[in-house]
Amino acid sequence: MTDAPDTPLRAPAPAVAPRLIATDLDGTLLHDDKTVSDRTIAALAAAERAGIEVFFVTGRPARWMGVVSDHVHGHGLAICANGAAVVDLHRGGLIVEVSPLERTVALQVVDALRSAAPGTSFAVERTSGIHYEPQYPPLLLDPAAIVAPAEKLLAEDFVPPLCPSATEPDCPAEPREATGRPDDLADGTRSPGERQGPSAPTFPDQPVIKLLAHHPDLDPDAFLKLARTAAGDLASFTRSSPTALLEISGPGVSKAGTLARCCAERGITPEEVVAFGDMPNDIEMLTWAGTSYAMANAHPDVLAATTRRTESNNDDGVAVVIERILQQRHEQRDR
Repeated sequence: MTDAPDTPLRAPAPAVAPRLIATDLDGTLLHDDKTVSDRTIAALAAAERAGIEVFFVTGRPARWMGVVSDHVHGHGLAICANGAAVVDLHRGGLIVEVSPLERTVALQVVDALRSAAPGTSFAVERTSGIHYEPQYPPLLLDPAAIVAPAEKLLAEDFVPPLCPSATEPDCPAEPREATGRPDDLADGTRSPGERQGPSAPTFPDQPVIKLLAHHPDLDPDAFLKLARTAAGDLASFTRSSPTALLEISGPGVSKAGTLARCCAERGITPEEVVAFGDMPNDIEMLTWAGTSYAMANAHPDVLAATTRRTESNNDDGVAVVIERILQQRHEQRDR
């Protein structure tokens, strides 16, 4: 990350009247405490009233969209998992479109990264939730149903362990935090916190939308470069975390690709899109959009890829630009 400049670089308003605003969430629209400010809420609503559509375009999964679900209007759609899923926030985050990472390809990526970067641990994000390896950092906001080796989680015939009775030692009545340590079973699989009956679906019924890879020691940017060299021909690699955590999608899947499809369906050209972002997983979207802004707190690669700047996420940089766009539109109408 880079320190915010004293005075963010300013740029003139878009030459073409914007019809759609595409914004990342973490580090961009949201404050560091993961909240949306009243100023930003008001700016988003004002944009929608002015006929400018708003799309949230994020690496987050659908189930983490509650923080902004009340602030998307009109279409109700959001692009999640770095473009791998389109969700309807008006219908509780229902996934309406998926661009999956094929299971066999994910296994090849796991094998390649284990060889290139020993010590890497993995998580598998499916449409139903996330599951991860015992060595993977525990997810406090999103406990895994199953903790097991990635090869097992991605096996074609792997069926989640059954939990027929809450009285059994490995089958608690209440969900528990998934640390992957105290309750591991002999085969490396951790019993799920929620009971599952004989009809529980096998994992192949739940598409993989993202593979995550974490390394405890490598520099985040160095890890991304290494992974792209080792397996970049198999999948799309990016990152949005300050730690060495990679987000891996199907070949060609990105925020930009899915946003482009959503815009094409609405007859909106790239020149009519204003985009905001702060991390490497935003770069393709920022370079695709006709007008793009890097946050003052953005990663150096994002700052290098864009010519326009706005204030930091904590200073409501997205709202600042939206307010300016709407003010200029108002002034033009009054002439």
